[in-house]
Amino acid sequence: MIVDIRDLDREQVIEAISALEAELFGRGAWSEASVRQELDAPARTYFADVDDASHIRGYAGFWYDGDDAEIMTIGVGKAYQRQGIAAALLGRMIAEAKAQGAARMLLEVRVDNVPALALYERFGFQRLGLRKRYYQPEGIDAYTMSLDIARPHIVGFQSANATREETAQEEGERQ
Repeated sequence: MIVDIRDLDREQVIEAISALEAELFGRGAWSEASVRQELDAPARTYFADVDDASHIRGYAGFWYDGDDAEIMTIGVGKAYQRQGIAAALLGRMIAEAKAQGAARMLLEVRVDNVPALALYERFGFQRLGLRKRYYQPEGIDAYTMSLDIARPHIVGFQSANATREETAQEEGERQ
């Protein structure tokens, strides 16, 4: 179940996210102090996926202060990956960013993170550019990606007829 982290015990959230950071990101993980600082920063929105016992299996958050919402992080414990948690968290962030008035969602992702790239592309994110040696201390490059959330997007398959109908409708609106 996806919940706003403000509805959970703050110290347990910080402890759980710190532990997941260490499990998932090794030397590049946020420390407990970094997690605390991030959650205290202005204009942040964070969600967690919790089980029935309120154990945090995954977390995600974004920053929004203007037209663009910037995804800060998404992490799902290794034991819970490939179960749709990251997709649920991403979907919730997109919906919340749109509700807050964001027109676009941005992110950086490691060029070698194939599952994350597939997830973002499935949601309609497009690659904008490349940031050399963005992820430290490993020096891994990052793709920058963007999603226009002002317009509805389709996750999954769409019929060719629907695409042609939308194109015809848009052409009619421009005339």
